[in-house]
Amino acid sequence: MTTFDEREKSFEKKFAMDQDLKFRAESRRNKLLGEWAAARLGLSGAQVEDYVKAVRKSDLAQKGDDDVFEKVSKDFADKGVTIAPAELRKMMGEFMAQAVSQLESASKT
Repeated sequence: MTTFDEREKSFEKKFAMDQDLKFRAESRRNKLLGEWAAARLGLSGAQVEDYVKAVRKSDLAQKGDDDVFEKVSKDFADKGVTIAPAELRKMMGEFMAQAVSQLESASKT
């Protein structure tokens, strides 16, 4: 195997690891966002778990975060919960940072 082949394999492996980390971070972010939104919507018990699953599932609808944003925004509007779009985007960003931090902490142990 040549040095070029080894470098190519190394880059492919890093790309796969980065994609896995991104997927896990987004999934964890969606869980945190779903729990937060469920509390704002007045859900409790099994309803929270069902809502978190629905938020995670909504992330599969299209590429990017817009599908999750739209789902939570619509749910808030349907229940009369007022939140500015910028505030919801801010929370999504905060939960993503929290998710990455949690994953990094878990990988160190």
